[in-house]
Amino acid sequence: MQTHRHVVPPLAAKGHLSLTEPEMIKWGHELGEAIVPPLVISLTGDLGAGKTTLAQAICAGFGVEEPVTSPTYALVHRYEAPKSPVYHVDLYRLDNQSQLTNIGWDDLIIERAIVIVEWPERAGDRMPSDHLHIDLGYFAGDESRRVLLAG
Repeated sequence: MQTHRHVVPPLAAKGHLSLTEPEMIKWGHELGEAIVPPLVISLTGDLGAGKTTLAQAICAGFGVEEPVTSPTYALVHRYEAPKSPVYHVDLYRLDNQSQLTNIGWDDLIIERAIVIVEWPERAGDRMPSDHLHIDLGYFAGDESRRVLLAG
């Protein structure tokens, strides 16, 4: 698997970027247009921080045409795109790393695909070391904005 450079948005103050939801969607769409498979992207952040919204934007930019929904209960959703499949994985409901085997984790991360993982900390050391990590958080004092750190 190729090694990916850190993606830090231009003009990001102090290593992070404050975005409204429409700005985050635009950024995610542009990221989706720029990425090349194989790539594992991890999305971290509190509940409601915008992980699924960002995943939807990345998928749209990558060329997924069907609606992208949260895989919280199914754990893995597969989408077709012109360049490769996209897997949207939500590990929130997993209790431990051994449960990754049940969802075909090892096959997912070696496939020539885009794999977007919400709650990647549940994968522990089974997350590929060269994945693109994006952390989302709430912007202090403004609930309409999110802080995004990629890299």
